[in-house]
Order: sequence, then structure tokens, then C-alpha cells
Amino acid sequence: MFCRNCGKDVPENAEVCVNCGMKPLMGKKFCQNCGAETKENQEVCTKCGVKLKSSMGKGAKSKLVAGLLGIFLGWLGIHKFYLGYTVPGIIVLLISIIGGLPTIGGSILVMWIFGLIEGIIYLTKSDEDFDELYVQNKKQWF
Repeated sequence: MFCRNCGKDVPENAEVCVNCGMKPLMGKKFCQNCGAETKENQEVCTKCGVKLKSSMGKGAKSKLVAGLLGIFLGWLGIHKFYLGYTVPGIIVLLISIIGGLPTIGGSILVMWIFGLIEGIIYLTKSDEDFDELYVQNKKQWF
């Protein structure tokens, strides 16, 4: 793997590049696969064809905000809407609202537990893993 900031070779599991001191996927100047120079908003390396990874790029979502929304407002699906998952957000919201009366709040409790679990999962992921799974790859459930 190559550092996206300085282009130097770094071990696959490196937290920080020893050459520049940044997280290896934090920059936007080099390909993480082959080390070729890239442009800032480039999505694919023109040399090797690999999708360029980025840690917390433009428009990135905060795992802290998503996690707290899941924990406190998960029963309303607010964390889903925050991450841009409109359909799952509507599903959670409808289950809570429509199912809340007939089940005497049982469905709200179930949706809150799901939100709590998702919020905890978000908060326990590394920034890179959260960004890759839930922002870039759009993993909508757990």
C-alpha cells in the first residue's frame, strides 16, 4: 500500500505513514495501490484502474453524529436519514409510528434497540472503516 499523501510505500496495517506522519489514506495526491500521482477529485487511478480510497473526504459524514443519532433517535430512523439512506429511514419511521399504537410501544422499543445497536457499531468502527462501509459503500443495515 502507498500513502495517499506522500506516495511512499507503507505497510498494509500502518496507522500512520512514517515518511509524512499522516494516516495513509488521508491524502489525495497518490494512488494507494500503485503510488502514481493523482488529482484531488480523481476517483479512479488512471495508471492501475483501482478505485481511490479516501479517509473523510468532501461531504463525508461524522461517525460520532451518526452514532449518537442512532443511540438517541434511532427509533425514528434519524441516523439513516443523516447517512443518506432515505428508504431504510422511512421503513424505521413507519414501523415505529404505525406499529407503535397496536403494540403499545413495542415496535418503538424494538426500533430503538436496533438504533442503539447500530449507533454503537458506528462508534466502535475506525474512522476509515466507518467511511468505507457506511459512506462510500452505502451499507444500510448493521
